[in-house]
Amino acid sequence: MPEAPRDNAAERTTAETLCTPPRLVSAACRDACLVHIYPSGPSMGKRYPLSATAAVVIGRGGDCAIHIDDHSVSRKHARVEPTSQGYTAEDLGSTNGTFVNDNPVSCHVLRDGDYLRVGNCIYRFLAGGNIEAEYHEEIYRLAIIDGLTDIPNKRYLIEFLTRELSRSVRHKRPIALIMFDIDKFKAINDDRGHLCGDYVLREMAGRLKTVIRAEELLARYCGEEFAVVLPEGTHEDGMQVGERVRALVEAHPFRFDEVPISLTVSVGVACLTGGEEITPEELIDRADAHLFEAKRMGRNRVVG
Repeated sequence: MPEAPRDNAAERTTAETLCTPPRLVSAACRDACLVHIYPSGPSMGKRYPLSATAAVVIGRGGDCAIHIDDHSVSRKHARVEPTSQGYTAEDLGSTNGTFVNDNPVSCHVLRDGDYLRVGNCIYRFLAGGNIEAEYHEEIYRLAIIDGLTDIPNKRYLIEFLTRELSRSVRHKRPIALIMFDIDKFKAINDDRGHLCGDYVLREMAGRLKTVIRAEELLARYCGEEFAVVLPEGTHEDGMQVGERVRALVEAHPFRFDEVPISLTVSVGVACLTGGEEITPEELIDRADAHLFEAKRMGRNRVVG
């Protein structure tokens, strides 16, 4: 008697928990790619097309399709491959792990717009129907958004300040600028490594984004220094928000590899009452002068 067809339903599972052998992905995903968004440098914005029939290995090894010359990356760190569910990202037993949207994964189905982190490097997965349009939108986004923290960068901060300072002069309305940076951040990188330093920057930015209003701006100025712009913010507003930032960072339970990290910031505040013509750089210098005074006075405080 012929053998009855085998029912494989019980053996099926999603690609989040089990990677299936490479198979042709749907037509909508055939032009998918990874875009390098962090760290900045010659590779930023580089597009890596993904095959519809073969896996792509990411790692430090010279034979990897996506080669990363960084010691935070294992020789064969991760693999992106096409499956019937779409493209999956699989960790290959790496030392520092593979992350999707900051969550550690062993094997995970990628969705359009996901962030894939391999060691210190971050890629954006694009798989939309119009990949060219999405790619160029991503390049523009990279120009104004910091790849690590996913908040506006220095370029956008200067553009935003230029507009708001002009409006402040035109309507004689106040504006407040808050500059702050992480106390003893170099020690964190030296003692715990750059992966821990990157985690601290991302986690802090993510926490602060939740308390910044829609009309305000939180931006990464450079390194471990950040800025908050308060359009129509008075000196009192600036000091209050500066203290809120300081208190939130000090109280937040930062943990990396299950080890707690004590974190504080020093904050400087500069304000204009309206009508004074000044460049964004001059206002930043004023706030920075107060920030440095906060450092000199012992750190973990607000000076304005």
